[in-house]
Amino acid sequence: MAQIRIENVRKDFGSFTAVQSSSFTVEDGEFFMLLGPSGCGKTTTLRMMAGLELPTKGEIYIDGEEVGMKPASERDIAFVFQMFALYPHLNVRKNISYPLKSQGMPSAAIKQKVGEIAEILGITDILDRPVGGLSGGDRQRVALGRAIVRDPKAFFMDEPLGALDAEFREHMSEELRALHDRMNATTVYVTHDQLEAMQMGDKIVVMNHGVVEQFGVPQEIYDWPATKFVAEFIGSPPMNFLEFHGMAGSGETSVSFGDTSFEMPRLLDGDSGALTFGVRPEHIHLDDSAPYRGAVTAVEYLGTTQIITMDTMNGTIKVRTASSNTVKVGDRTGLHFDPRTVTLFNAETGKALQSEANAKVLTHG
Repeated sequence: MAQIRIENVRKDFGSFTAVQSSSFTVEDGEFFMLLGPSGCGKTTTLRMMAGLELPTKGEIYIDGEEVGMKPASERDIAFVFQMFALYPHLNVRKNISYPLKSQGMPSAAIKQKVGEIAEILGITDILDRPVGGLSGGDRQRVALGRAIVRDPKAFFMDEPLGALDAEFREHMSEELRALHDRMNATTVYVTHDQLEAMQMGDKIVVMNHGVVEQFGVPQEIYDWPATKFVAEFIGSPPMNFLEFHGMAGSGETSVSFGDTSFEMPRLLDGDSGALTFGVRPEHIHLDDSAPYRGAVTAVEYLGTTQIITMDTMNGTIKVRTASSNTVKVGDRTGLHFDPRTVTLFNAETGKALQSEANAKVLTHG
């Protein structure tokens, strides 16, 4: 397997810029997620890495070799598409063995290799069946088998589970991750599903409008988003935002808006003007003695937890709390924000202010 390095890669389609100067590194053996909404540039980035698109500018390295202008056939990679892209006139065995036959491998070696891959994927019993009558999950396993059968340097997957229903998609995501761990394969995986990315990925790149908004491990991205976009895109419900005008100086450990002062991690850089106070729903606690108050407008029961929607003087927020807390629409109560988890943003640029809590993440992200 191999390390993959992207340096200042840009892709223009005429006057439209799909990817803007992206840089990141996929370490050898990582399960790496390209995450973002439709049109953010994630698939274009993957296609440039695979050689299906050539970059307008920048460099792409696979296993230390610069391959930016090389076609896909010269990069020793395997690509798994969302719609499987199987050969409908061939059975399962012939679909999986096709890449090996194209390379001129002897028949005996092909039979042995296909058998090994079928065993790993649990499809030994369907090797001689036509692919047309298979379920979506089995067809996806066949597509994976055809990709991994020749031991490429890296696997590229473009929303490979997108055509499956929700329940089976979750099951296949677990299988994919287990397969990756068994093979220790360098894998780059495109998805718009933040839960899928958080569940499966060792590292995540979050993209928006062709720009890499943040790059890091899942927990860092969730706990300390670098931008408001990341804070909104990651998490369900997403991070709460309370807008206000004020000042947050370097070294301060609290911020005031309205008549209330809120604790936060010590700031390493200051800002003033339009600011946004960000906090995750699970880091807000109902506390009738707290001075900052809100009115309950909705309660969503989720079994062990509930999501409470509240109106405050600075906007609507959502609180995730235990279902044992008795709350009903119309109640007014105080709100306490866990000061260790607060992120402050510049409301105009959307960028997080650096604090003692998020400094490491913002520096390398």
